Amino acid sequence: MEAIITEINALAWGIPMQVLLLGTGVFLTIGLGFLTWKRLGFAFRLLLSGFKGQGEGDIPPFRALMTSLSATIGTGNIAGVATAMTLGGPGALFWMWLTALFGMAMKYAEAVLAVRYREQDDQGGFSGGPMYYIRNGLGPRYALLGATFALFGSMAGFGLANTVQSNSVAQVLGDQFQVPWLITGAALMIVVGAVILGGIQRIAATASAVVPAMAIAYVIMSFVVIALHIEQVPDAISTIVDSAFNGAAATGGFVGATVWAAIRFGVARGIFSNEAGLGSAPIAHAAARTNQPVEQGLVAMLGTFIDTLVVCTMTGLVIMLTGVLDSGISGASLTASAFGASIPGGELVVTIGVVLFATTTMIGWSFYGERCVVYLFGTRGILPFRILWVLAIPVGAGTDLGLIWLVADTLNAFMAIPNLIALLLLSPVVFQLSKAYFRGEKHCEEGSTS
Repeated sequence: MEAIITEINALAWGIPMQVLLLGTGVFLTIGLGFLTWKRLGFAFRLLLSGFKGQGEGDIPPFRALMTSLSATIGTGNIAGVATAMTLGGPGALFWMWLTALFGMAMKYAEAVLAVRYREQDDQGGFSGGPMYYIRNGLGPRYALLGATFALFGSMAGFGLANTVQSNSVAQVLGDQFQVPWLITGAALMIVVGAVILGGIQRIAATASAVVPAMAIAYVIMSFVVIALHIEQVPDAISTIVDSAFNGAAATGGFVGATVWAAIRFGVARGIFSNEAGLGSAPIAHAAARTNQPVEQGLVAMLGTFIDTLVVCTMTGLVIMLTGVLDSGISGASLTASAFGASIPGGELVVTIGVVLFATTTMIGWSFYGERCVVYLFGTRGILPFRILWVLAIPVGAGTDLGLIWLVADTLNAFMAIPNLIALLLLSPVVFQLSKAYFRGEKHCEEGSTS
């Protein structure tokens, strides 16, 4: 079974999938007139100006972004970057950057469509995301495509965003402090359960408190390490760019890390980290209290920028500057080794980071899965889903998850395909709404640079 799923997974995340992901991002970026790059400053001003949003919705736009980031800033930012650079050489980080630059357009389009085509359920909550903009935007002919996304979305989270995350926490606490996995699993079950049983309001409030603090703390510690090696930064960046196009053999020490390996692992880990194109983040943004899809799209694209171009870059530079990349270790252990090489007790940075990042990922993704269940079964499915989600946490903490990881990774790819098809087919709607907004038809004179 594992061999069969491994083959399916290799196909699901093979060249065609990566071309579809990057191609969709490039197409949307060009179609939007590079709006996601040119309006980046405006998006930050919108967010930092106390943007609270006006109109229907469950939570403020800022909290929608934090809920989204709680799901995306996870172990991928610590272990995923290290794995990509181990398998693909330093150049993998460059391809992660490129994936994020074009991924911003996908995240923008997802949020625009999520707000435009969202619905209100019979309990008054707002539901949106790929399944809704497929059904409401493309029509009944595509109903099966929407249901397919919802089915895979409701299942995939139990792997990559639940059991695997709890397992990562159990492993790191066991290695560092000899905490038994059963205690870790029980503690996580209580903490996550207390949050998600309170619904989107409690999830968003928790994410808004924890995510900024943990991301800022991690970036500050990374800056400390970088500052200690500041004179090596230009050479490190030069090596990253050179390896992206010439292969890691040009700098020595990374046997077999060809240009293709850098592209393959950089793109794959970049998408895994920021989830642009997977269709998960727009489920959170659909709950935002706003009647303006474009503004929420601008806020949403910041998630990809922060996740990959800030947090992942910090991890990658720390690994490069401390010289541990060719040490023979990988994953979170490599990142821990990098911090430990420069800061006494630096391994604790990674330990705390894994615990917090994984916990918030479990919380954020629970909402994604729940909304998929609501689409398929209505609001009567909410409580059973939440109970199953909480009960799966300690199971993951003490189980060998090799097969579960493969299945969930494959389901993630199957989620992305319906979403990417919808983004391409509904791109004229995104382009039209964006042009109307920046022409001033939606009362946004402050967004004009003319």
